[in-house]
Amino acid sequence: MSQLPPLSLYIHVPWCVRKCPYCDFNSHQADRFEEHGKLPEQAYLDQLMADLEVDLPYVAGRPIETAFIGGGTPSLMSADFYYQLFDRLRDKLNWVENAEITMEANPGTFEQDKFAHFRQAGINRLSIGIQSFQPNLLKTLGRIHNREEAIAAVDKSRLAGFDNINLDLMHGLPEQSVEMALEDLKLAIALNPEHLSWYQLTIEPNTEFYRRPPPLPEDNTLWKIQDEGLALLEQSGYQQYEISANAKQGRQAQHNLNYWRFGDYLGIGAGAHGKITLRNGEIFRTRKTRHPNHYLSNLPEALSIKEAIASKDLPLEFMMNRLRLFEDFALKDYETYAYRAIPVELYDACEQAVKLGLLDNARWLNGVVSTSDKGKLFLNELLELFLDE
Repeated sequence: MSQLPPLSLYIHVPWCVRKCPYCDFNSHQADRFEEHGKLPEQAYLDQLMADLEVDLPYVAGRPIETAFIGGGTPSLMSADFYYQLFDRLRDKLNWVENAEITMEANPGTFEQDKFAHFRQAGINRLSIGIQSFQPNLLKTLGRIHNREEAIAAVDKSRLAGFDNINLDLMHGLPEQSVEMALEDLKLAIALNPEHLSWYQLTIEPNTEFYRRPPPLPEDNTLWKIQDEGLALLEQSGYQQYEISANAKQGRQAQHNLNYWRFGDYLGIGAGAHGKITLRNGEIFRTRKTRHPNHYLSNLPEALSIKEAIASKDLPLEFMMNRLRLFEDFALKDYETYAYRAIPVELYDACEQAVKLGLLDNARWLNGVVSTSDKGKLFLNELLELFLDE
């Protein structure tokens, strides 16, 4: 193999104003870590760069095609933090021209005032966590913004120069009706973002909602929300290209596409994950220690857990990611993204999936994997065919 997978960068900022009851991400309430009313920005920045230095030898010379700053609430950090961060990242890394660089942001007024500085620092895409526009649902979800601030956040991001915006919106919320869900979606569409992440609330372990489950809509209501919502998005020019992502033509999230196509990514920051392919054929994942205090107080070499992905597991891992996307792909892509020849077992599993009607036969004759309508309904059964026996 000569061509390595595309490479992205993920940066985790672990602090937020308040932990939401549905959130299972690595986030920690900021005021518990502040000194004199401020987060330890300089110490965290220095540790991020030291963290990066540990992983850099694995990807020497490879360009970064996309970056994503997630959390937590990355927009809590100051503008100066991001000016310094990207100055130092530009010194350390090769970047493709016009690389997509996304930051997650909350609609609160405090963060909005910094949008222009974020844009000047080099961030060119915002992902704004709205979740709902309805006061009662925002309160239930523990959100600290209101409907007016959510709308203003989009307006201010446009004024700051952002022409690539995603809105995060949830459905299937406690006691939410079909009408309420569609009202949220219509208002989001009216704000004209380039991308909409529209996903159903799931109750995850280690969350407040798991300990005290809220009353969720019945299955019939959830199905109706999903069906009518997806139809509305399609009619409004937002094509579903992934299980929970819809975009205008040509505005898919390039960072997410690299994840689901089984690309590589560096992960730095407390709790960050990475996936790296070496030229000798080794593929491994990295995990960084989760707690901010532990992350800040240890040598970078002690922060990371490195786990190799066995060759026998690669067909399933590759297909689990690729089949999340609603796009056809050549099976030959496996050679780039798994960085090895296509195993006969993968061919055989695809042949079996075609016979079962889970993959499209006509497309498969040209070496293209295309999930059939039946395959989309029985995705678990399709994936089971790629398990190592």
